[in-house]
Order: sequence, then structure tokens, then C-alpha cells
Amino acid sequence: MNVTFLLFDGFSNLVFSCLLEPLRMVHELYQEDISWNVVSVDNAPVESSSHLLLTPNAGIEDVEVSDLLVIISSNGYRQHPTPENQRLVMSLARQSRTVIGADAGAWILAATGLLDDLTATLHWSVISEFAETFPQVRVSQSTYVMDGRIWSCGGASTALELILAFISEQFGAARAFMTSSMFMHDASPHKDGVRMTTALSIPGRNRMDQIINIMVETIEHPLSLSALAERAHMSTRTLNRLFKAELGMAPGQYYQNLRLVHAREMAENTTLGLREIAIRSGYSDASALSKAFQKTYGHPVRRVEKKISQGSG
Repeated sequence: MNVTFLLFDGFSNLVFSCLLEPLRMVHELYQEDISWNVVSVDNAPVESSSHLLLTPNAGIEDVEVSDLLVIISSNGYRQHPTPENQRLVMSLARQSRTVIGADAGAWILAATGLLDDLTATLHWSVISEFAETFPQVRVSQSTYVMDGRIWSCGGASTALELILAFISEQFGAARAFMTSSMFMHDASPHKDGVRMTTALSIPGRNRMDQIINIMVETIEHPLSLSALAERAHMSTRTLNRLFKAELGMAPGQYYQNLRLVHAREMAENTTLGLREIAIRSGYSDASALSKAFQKTYGHPVRRVEKKISQGSG
């Protein structure tokens, strides 16, 4: 999968990260063939809203066909639809299977005519002005919109929701949920023993989040499904039904996936031995971890360990 990010001056670092990092996670966790290029309209470094410069890793002339084109426009969005930029966006969109306008990205998409008679959304602070400027576009207050091959969203939290929906469509709900969990659980603080909701939490996930919180907290000493169900205040049957309905997999399989992700992270980023990694991931020994890892990822955990030894040389 080829992904192209077209950034305009004033783009939001946070929106960019929320759209890129989940794709990176799917690529790294599941070995999916996902590559990405970051480009600017003039091939020059592009300045973010926080005045950080990002140097493109490809030239506009090098972009051919993209499975996904992501256009991020934030501060300065009114000045972005110049005739040259509109021609560029139109050209890139024509050779892209799916196009995302993020933050105020729908503004330049509308200016090119790509949103005529379609539904779109963008950052909440721009919606009223957008509706007046582009009456030919149906404006939605939804967090994100998928209208054919043109998708749109507003700020960071909605960008995260949209890219997770894209991952779910392309790679399955379970991988999308696992990817979201990698971000949500790290960012969720505790207060009086209760995990709090974060600004980037996905709406409607509370019940699943509560169960996965328990899984995360017991990775080193995994619970039986009956014990997990009891702590979640539901029957084992209800627990199974919930996971099958939401993710298409059994809770035990998801639980193991969390433990293997934890093991993978330690193998990649620490110098711990395989036995210690196994224990910290809830496996009885290195052999049990190796078998589970090989079955899930299709290669031995030793291959991941090699990366850190090579990188530290």
C-alpha cells in the first residue's frame, strides 16, 4: 500500500501524527506492506503550525499512483487553493484510490471541485465559513465522513478515528482495535485506581476498553477467561459474544495478541533475554513464547532481537 501525505504550510503536527502513526503500527506489528511519502507543493521543507520544519522525503514529480492520498491543511487554509495548488491536488487525486482531507483539508478539495455534490466535514471552527463558501458541498457535523473515495475529518481525535476506520476496512477490525489500544492504554492516566478517559479516546469503546484495561494490567500473570469475565462483571458467554461481535475473534486470542505485542516491543527495544521477555509477557518459558510468536508473526522472535543488536553496533 502506497500512502502519500501532502502537507501545506501551517499543517498540524498532531493531526499528521494521528494519521501516520497507526499506519506505521500496522506495518510494524503485522508486516503489512505499507510505505509512505511526505511531499510539499514546491518540494521545499514545510512549516507546521508550531513552526517546526519537516523536510519531504520525496518530490512531487516522483509521486505516481497512491492507494491513499492524505491532504493536511490547517493554519493558512484560505491561502492554499491557488491555481497551481488546485491543479496539483486534482492531479494527485486522480491517481489515488482514496483521498483524505484532514483538519481544513476539505477546503482545498472543495476549491478544486472534488467535493461537488458530496458530503464532507472539517475542523469544527471552520465549518460555518466552509458551508457559506462552498454551497455545492453537503456539510456534516460528523467526526469524519466517508463519501465514496473522498474522506474527510477535522482535528486530531477525528483524524485518529478516521484512520482507524480505514485500517479496519483494509486490514480488519481486530487489527484496527489492536492498533488503537497501543495508543490509548499508554496515554490513559489513573486516578484513584481508575483508568481515566483521554482526549483521544474513541467514543463508544468504554465497555471494550474496560476489559482490555484488565488484560493490559495482567499481562505478566494472565487471567483465565472465567476470571477475566468475573472482573468485567459479565458471564464468559457474554465476554465471548462481545469480542466476536466487535473484533471477530475470541477474547483469549486478543489477550494473547496483547501479550505478543508486549513481547515484541521488549525484544525490539530492550536487551532483555528471551526468558525474561517470556516471563514479563505471561509465558511459562522462552519455548512457549517462541512457539506463539512464530505462529502469529510467521517468523521467530530471535529475528526481532537481531534488530536491536544490529542497531546498537
